[in-house]
Amino acid sequence: MKLVRFGPPGREKPGIVDSKGQIRDLTKIVPDIAGEALAPAGLAKIKKAKIEKLPLVKGKPRLGPCVGKVRNYIGIGLNYADHAAEQGAPVPSEPVIFNKAPTCIWGPNDDTMIPKGSTKLDYEVELGVVIGTRARYIASERDALKYVAGYCLANDVSERFFQMERGQTISKGKGCETFGPIGPWLVTTDEIRDPQKLAMWLDVNGEKRQRGNTATMVFSVAHLVWYCSQLFVMEPGDVIATGTPPGVALGRKPPKWPEPGWLKPGDVVELGIEGLGKQRQKVVKFKM
Repeated sequence: MKLVRFGPPGREKPGIVDSKGQIRDLTKIVPDIAGEALAPAGLAKIKKAKIEKLPLVKGKPRLGPCVGKVRNYIGIGLNYADHAAEQGAPVPSEPVIFNKAPTCIWGPNDDTMIPKGSTKLDYEVELGVVIGTRARYIASERDALKYVAGYCLANDVSERFFQMERGQTISKGKGCETFGPIGPWLVTTDEIRDPQKLAMWLDVNGEKRQRGNTATMVFSVAHLVWYCSQLFVMEPGDVIATGTPPGVALGRKPPKWPEPGWLKPGDVVELGIEGLGKQRQKVVKFKM
């Protein structure tokens, strides 16, 4: 299933994409694509619904973040060896974990706003993993994917000056407003059999920046879900952004790249992951 949320910011409604690619309103089935609606019982309820008989959403509504009321947005750093290399960092022996503030979560095609004081705005195409079952000390990595409701496309927008030059606290550069576009869809696990075989890409103003595949992750999705569960409890609707392949602006160094490629007002970022759809964001100046 491809689950969506549509409507104005803060007032999104739950929806599902039908066989013709149209959005159907799920309001009478579940209150939101969030929390317990993503647990096995909630997904089963949606699956039993007669999708083609649900109200059709007319026109082209704004798509909101594909998961609502996220309480924990977890980021994984340096999870692609070639991305670590472009930063001059060693491949980690254990997952690098940080948090993105849930208030950064944004619609997949909404503008990215440059925060106050920003000088090094960057992008990261990532596979998002959405938890569907309360995960606490999962017994083994083999069991971990049973706790996943589905997957989504994520752009881990990052401010590198905040992240790396203001006390070396990663989360400082990860949680600003609009820094967490997720969607367009939450695709349930029955449609993504193997999350380790997904091509991914990101362009800026039509220029190819990132090309990769989840097959080259240092730590697999299963390992990350298991590992995180050993450190903190994850609830249905929590999201893990699993790392990015090479090609970020931070890695663009002379002589190959005379310009660093930091995002600036007017830039357009487009990205996608196989089976999970596409996003498009325009970069805009800060505004109150």
